[in-house]
Amino acid sequence: MRVEGERRYALLLAAKDSDYVRKAYGGYFNVFVEAFGEEGDRWDLFRVVDGEFPDASELRKYHGFVVSGSPHDAYGDDLWILRLCFLLQTLHAMRKRVLGICFGHQGTGGRVGKANRGWNIGIRKVNMVEERNLARFFGGGLRETPTSPSIIKIHRDEVIASSDQTTVEAFCVGDHLLGIQGHPEYTKDILCSLVDRLASQNFIESEFAEGVKASIEATEPDRRFWQSACRSFLKGR
Repeated sequence: MRVEGERRYALLLAAKDSDYVRKAYGGYFNVFVEAFGEEGDRWDLFRVVDGEFPDASELRKYHGFVVSGSPHDAYGDDLWILRLCFLLQTLHAMRKRVLGICFGHQGTGGRVGKANRGWNIGIRKVNMVEERNLARFFGGGLRETPTSPSIIKIHRDEVIASSDQTTVEAFCVGDHLLGIQGHPEYTKDILCSLVDRLASQNFIESEFAEGVKASIEATEPDRRFWQSACRSFLKGR
């Protein structure tokens, strides 16, 4: 039953819970709700990676959708990925608010492919372009807005803008679609656990992994800034 004034959101989870996140946080759903949710919200979980999708007749009941990151490729041809892309096109046509994170960012627009430079893992500074429409989503509720906010990143793909062929860290379409390549929902311990898993599976060298973890310990992401921006977007503030 819907409560009057209740805002309803859906997390489209494109990754399975890691052992670490399940033990430390009870699953990625809790990580996302903690990062982007507010008192009075209702959040529903759809494990799209396992073929769980919201019913088409229910889409209008949601104020917004969040698409998570994933170890899968946004340009893959798995049935669930194709189905997710169709859902995102539908939400775009409905002008529903959609926040795409990493994989979700790649799935919401642009050409995507493997990055020539390989893995991008760590805490990176992002240069904000003030004159672009994207800037209006950032800084809500904060006394000071950093000009180059840091964000957690772990991916080896890149989104290629057709105009200038530069990597896109974030983009927006109108007032209803926002994509962020980094992970505003991640904590440093989650990132370190993922680095260890990549090293154990031989996706990255152990020496590289240790260097990344050392750099993570020495740097702090601007999580409050990014999470405030994402909340402002989802709430339409």
